[in-house]
Amino acid sequence: MRDRAILVTGGGSGIGRAVVLACAARGARVGVLDIDALSASSVADEALAHGAADALAINCDVSDERAVADAFAACENQLGSPAAVHANAGIEINHPAHLMPYEDWQRVLRINLSGLFLTCREAVRAMLRTGHGGSIVCTSSPSAFTGFSGGGNAAYGSSKGGVSALVRSLAIDYARHGIRVNAVVPGAIDTPMLLTGLAVAEQAAAHDAILRDAREQIPLGRLGRPEEIAAAVTWLLSDDASYVTGSHLVCDGGLTARSANTF
Repeated sequence: MRDRAILVTGGGSGIGRAVVLACAARGARVGVLDIDALSASSVADEALAHGAADALAINCDVSDERAVADAFAACENQLGSPAAVHANAGIEINHPAHLMPYEDWQRVLRINLSGLFLTCREAVRAMLRTGHGGSIVCTSSPSAFTGFSGGGNAAYGSSKGGVSALVRSLAIDYARHGIRVNAVVPGAIDTPMLLTGLAVAEQAAAHDAILRDAREQIPLGRLGRPEEIAAAVTWLLSDDASYVTGSHLVCDGGLTARSANTF
């Protein structure tokens, strides 16, 4: 990874931030793309302190086609053509389907699926121009494969199911060009996204409840750490995974392998 340009969307927090810092520690040139400009800038500074050869923060809404193209152009201008891209930006809005406003449905699909498509499209275009291939890793979810017992997951699950289908399609289409496309599938990871939609006053109690549930429901007995997902992502981004494409690397503590059936 040393001196290679690696771009991460949603790089300002959570899993994206952990991936940026893991790549920085390997001497990469990192592009930190996030809708929160201050968070992106802060993580870019952290990346330099962690050993990045260079770091660039870019305010980018992945659902905006022009913004994604401009962000890739800015990264290519300063960091060089991307050798690897982690398409990670996403949101979660949960409602039972009959209560979900159409605007919320559209927003989840626009960011999680269309935004990821725009990111992958720019990555593929850049990699085709260089002719050197590359690696793209998309963030999917267990909800692409199984329903969440808590319910209300129609929009998020649909978006992530689309992500996983897109990964398989792109992997087949661009394998002959040396472009690998894979997905990481994080389970319950201890990031702010776990508490999405809760008032600040409710978050501490909710976090404690989530930790209790994790001990009971996740075979490894705990939430995952962002750094653990970053280790999986950086492996997929690297040449160590040179024969891996169209795959899903599940990192969920055994959650999706466990059946709730007792009969």
